Amino acid sequence: MLPLLDRTTDQRIVHYGTWEQFKLIQKGFDGSPGLRLFYYDDTIEILMPGREHEIFASIIGYLVTTFLVEKGIFFQPTRSMTQEKEGVVSVQADESYCIGSAKPIPDLSIEVVFTSGGISKLERYKALGVLEVWFWEDGLLTLYHLHDGSYEPVNQKVFLQRAIANHS
Repeated sequence: MLPLLDRTTDQRIVHYGTWEQFKLIQKGFDGSPGLRLFYYDDTIEILMPGREHEIFASIIGYLVTTFLVEKGIFFQPTRSMTQEKEGVVSVQADESYCIGSAKPIPDLSIEVVFTSGGISKLERYKALGVLEVWFWEDGLLTLYHLHDGSYEPVNQKVFLQRAIANHS
């Protein structure tokens, strides 16, 4: 039997096209639950997350939510809401959060990666100005913080200390 991390039922389609083509595809899939659509650098990606993908996203979301509640930090969970910069980028993280106040682009976006991406997706989030991006890939959670226009890896201790200090 294969370990859980070696299996996925994710399905992914990549197509190269314009922002206008992306918006037509996005409109065509309107109302399709569980589907994630991405656009950046003339690349359109359609992801249909599988069971394992959704399980890990939910567990990570639960842990982040529990931490924020326990620390009394105001937050707004925005889940996989569409984050866009017109004509440039569109992403749907697995989990996302506004921390401290509600805003159009979340402060934290979390991606569970089974089929593709990982840190190559950071450029999408940089175009949006997302302050913190986390990737769960191969059983490892890697955190990145936007600093002076580029993402730097950070350890969990630094993130947690910063979250407590900034929002207590």
